Amino acid sequence: MNFPLFIARRYLVSKKSHNAINIISGVALGGIAIGTMALIIVLSAFNGISNLVQSLYNSFGSDIVITAAKGKIFQPTGAMFDIVRHMKDVKYFNEVMQDKALLKYNDQQAFGVIKGVSTDFEAMTQFDTLIRDGTFTLNKGGLDYGIFGRGIAYQLGIGVSNSDYYSVACYSIKRGLTSTPNPADAIIKKNLFPAGTFSINDDFDFRYAITSIGFARQLFDYQDSSVTSVEIGLAKTANNEEVKSKIKNLLGSDYKVKDRFEQNELLFKTLKSEKLWTFIILVFILIIATFNIVGSLSMLILDKEKDIDILWKMGVDMGSVKKIFLYEGVLITFIGAVGGLALGTIICLVQLHFKLVRFNQGFLVDAYPVSLQAADFLYVFIAVMVIGLLASWYPVRIFAARGAGKPA
Repeated sequence: MNFPLFIARRYLVSKKSHNAINIISGVALGGIAIGTMALIIVLSAFNGISNLVQSLYNSFGSDIVITAAKGKIFQPTGAMFDIVRHMKDVKYFNEVMQDKALLKYNDQQAFGVIKGVSTDFEAMTQFDTLIRDGTFTLNKGGLDYGIFGRGIAYQLGIGVSNSDYYSVACYSIKRGLTSTPNPADAIIKKNLFPAGTFSINDDFDFRYAITSIGFARQLFDYQDSSVTSVEIGLAKTANNEEVKSKIKNLLGSDYKVKDRFEQNELLFKTLKSEKLWTFIILVFILIIATFNIVGSLSMLILDKEKDIDILWKMGVDMGSVKKIFLYEGVLITFIGAVGGLALGTIICLVQLHFKLVRFNQGFLVDAYPVSLQAADFLYVFIAVMVIGLLASWYPVRIFAARGAGKPA
């Protein structure tokens, strides 16, 4: 039997001579539990928001994107690209032509990015789930249609209900034209009928309009095989890093090959750093809460001076006496940490199933997203136990030796 642990457990549940010690011990335990619970809830909520943001960006992007290392466009033809197309892990091969254009609808105008996509785009991104009005239609009856970001649609005053009668005029500059007596000859104009509007976030809603790659090539005056990028969607069982490495080695230094992280590197790094600093700030708050352990153990040691003296005279070494009160602090920390983890988990599960905290109508999700991650539980538990151990060590070292009449 572990003698110091046995005595520490008895001290934890036994009634003290001064009721204030019981109160302070309870406050210490409760403070740790509440701090731990707050850490789990906040980190899980942050995980939910991060996952939501990443899913929105992923819905507009691809697992892998290929661009030219030099220049703006390239032709995804030849043996190397044929090999990429037919790789067993490559499920979608979406050719993209995109550039800036001036959009005009009635008397309203705005600059935007016309993104021309091939037939794999809708299935690869499940883009139809992001459409708020209308349908995902790029061609119908020999006419060119587009899906506009909700922000651009608002700026231009586009209405999907009358899309078959009114088109959006798209303007771009002819390539390679150095001078012309008539400025109108330097402009390419094509009409695009609104088929629907989509909503992701302001970065996309106020910038992009999706249409067919054929329309984009004509608008920007490029050849039939030219693209600005190739977006690749992989099978669910694929090893993304391995496939990216194969494509990179296959195409060589003339092309840039990026995965999802590299496409939105700043976003993912920002999300990670925000979560880290959130964790650090909450840990500092938890440190303040653990000060109650110092007070609780200090008063307990003073309350048990007679017990310490008796144990010393019975031959119990001072190391074992110190362990009694150190274990006392660790037990308070452990019970508070486990209780806080349990409470935080319950609250997050309630939010997941019953959606108590909701967003206003019209938001992308109806309730605040949360995501429980095992790594968060591990890091929080380790942090709480280390803080509790350090908070217990100081009063034990200072006061326990004094309780036996020995110098610290």
